[in-house]
Amino acid sequence: MSAIPSQIVAVKLPARPFSWRRVATEAKLLLIGIPVLIWTMIPIYHLVLFAISPKESALSGKMWPDHPTLHNFSVVFHQQHHYLFHFWQQMWNSLLIAVAAGALTLLIATGAAFSISRLKVRGGRAIMNLALFTYFIPAAFLAVPMYKTMGNYGLLNNQWALILAMVTIASPYAIWVLKQASDKLPYELDEAAIMDGATPLQLFRLVYVPLMMPSLVAVGTYALLLTWNEYLYAFLLLSRDDSITLGVALGNFLSADDSPWELLMTTGLLYALPPAAIYYCFKRYMVSGLTEGAVKS
Repeated sequence: MSAIPSQIVAVKLPARPFSWRRVATEAKLLLIGIPVLIWTMIPIYHLVLFAISPKESALSGKMWPDHPTLHNFSVVFHQQHHYLFHFWQQMWNSLLIAVAAGALTLLIATGAAFSISRLKVRGGRAIMNLALFTYFIPAAFLAVPMYKTMGNYGLLNNQWALILAMVTIASPYAIWVLKQASDKLPYELDEAAIMDGATPLQLFRLVYVPLMMPSLVAVGTYALLLTWNEYLYAFLLLSRDDSITLGVALGNFLSADDSPWELLMTTGLLYALPPAAIYYCFKRYMVSGLTEGAVKS
């Protein structure tokens, strides 16, 4: 039996040699990153600046208000402006539609990718490629045909119209990402499960879904954020104040000659918080999941 040493000898790793090339590379990254960061933060800064400025000094052009206030947030929270009478309902509409579209997109894309990649359904790859070809047509060009289609089926002013429209837009890319990520899974796992008597449904539930979880989270988050930020289709397909999304309601602020800019920016800031929180909660899965689906070895 060997004796356990009473002291642990620390091993000192050799220091990295100084390299001007490494310093130059880091300097270039800083020269690029700092201006990009500043350029990105300027709109956010002005958004916050308007939100905490009193109405009389919102357009003063100062870098910081003389008397910062949270009164604008109180007005929005208590719906004390005629543009904000349905603020909480519209926020709920945005959340409900985004989650429903994300979940439905994930369900369709997961099943399609599993059928094409693992079950080798005949013609599956051709169907996937045809679906991707729809992206050659800008989504804005399809807005009027989509409006006509929803009208024919009696879905106008129904939130399902927007949900189905966004699922239609998001599904081809989601299927492609999940299919590429699925191709990287070893087929030996499928063969072993089938030899143990697993049915296709059990293979999907017990093998495929757990291994695909990072990509599934990435695709679901992508579809959710895409729907949350959609304006054109939401504007065309929904018109009642109690059914529209908050993104469309923000556009109503601009219809007046004397728009309450401080309330508009406060509402916009609140509207930007949920997607920012969702992204930062799942950013690790977003990066790994979309990268797995974007590169094929």
